[in-house]
Amino acid sequence: MLKEQEAGAKTADLCRRHGISSATFYKFKAKYGGMDVSNARRLKKLLAEQMLENVILRDVSSKNGDARCTAQSRGSPPSQLSTTRRNPRRAGIR
Repeated sequence: MLKEQEAGAKTADLCRRHGISSATFYKFKAKYGGMDVSNARRLKKLLAEQMLENVILRDVSSKNGDARCTAQSRGSPPSQLSTTRRNPRRAGIR
């Protein structure tokens, strides 16, 4: 985007095309404007690694949630399990 703007494209058109506000564009420009190609590649690689790590963590956490749900559904209903753990007398266990 920054290269397009430097080449003469209007900022308003770029922002509309990429779905960002002009304030966001100028923040990007202030932060990344002086960056050369090698820095941009390094940043892109770091971003890709972080995004991959987020996907893996999200996948693992969703699998753990599914495992808990299936364990609860095999035994008593979840309401009885939670009351049994908190107060055994309340659940009728003596």
